[in-house]
Amino acid sequence: MTRIQKKFDELRVKKEKAAIIFITAGDPSLDKNLKLVHSFEKAGVDLIELGVPFSDPLADGPVIQEASERSLKRGTNLKKILELVKKIRRTSQIPLILMSYLNPILSYGVASFARDAKTAGVDGVILPEVPVEEGRELSSVLSRAKLDLIYLLAPTSTLERKRNAARASRGFIYFVSMTGVTGAKNTVLQSVDADVRSIKKFSTLPVCVGFGISTPEQARQMSRVSDGVIIGSAVVRALKEHAGLSADAFTKKFVTPFVKAVKAPR
Repeated sequence: MTRIQKKFDELRVKKEKAAIIFITAGDPSLDKNLKLVHSFEKAGVDLIELGVPFSDPLADGPVIQEASERSLKRGTNLKKILELVKKIRRTSQIPLILMSYLNPILSYGVASFARDAKTAGVDGVILPEVPVEEGRELSSVLSRAKLDLIYLLAPTSTLERKRNAARASRGFIYFVSMTGVTGAKNTVLQSVDADVRSIKKFSTLPVCVGFGISTPEQARQMSRVSDGVIIGSAVVRALKEHAGLSADAFTKKFVTPFVKAVKAPR
């Protein structure tokens, strides 16, 4: 059982939803990332997504694209990110997921990546441009290393795609609450509840909702119809605008409100 599965089992017993925070590794720095992860965990965040910076992040909006550019300029790469994971693991068992594009992993070597990621303490991988139909070989390699490959589904996904991705995913299923790229929006799709219910017909895995969730109120609404809520661009933007804040001060101001919203009694 991976840390991801164990965490969702614990949340299910407590009848809680998962608060999941995304940050771009290396932005504002790997050292700051380390402090932020520990601070997030103390604030009640359940899982962390570490974005692997890439020069052509097609699924990401301008906020995360710019964060990737800043990180790459500082020399961040997959090897350094795995070193960050090792440092986190010295004092924390919070589930850690790498959200990457395929190219950095291919450049690293798929088998080598799977081995090194598991050794470092990574629990899961999200590859937004890899559909389930083309991910079987990769999934097999990651599965042997006991790494969860988490697939994305969108409002435009066909019933067949929902079935295939739901059955192939491990850890949880990532449902994109809007069409397009990542980025905070003022509105979210009203059909999320129906989509989540549809996905759950094919799998007992948790379904977590992300993309476009920009306010604690939106997070609270999404937590009502899903098993977890993923907040990314809103946090990444705040990190850029308030880079001088300490990790604890930043968490209190910009992350804790989301955690409280996701955990609010229903």
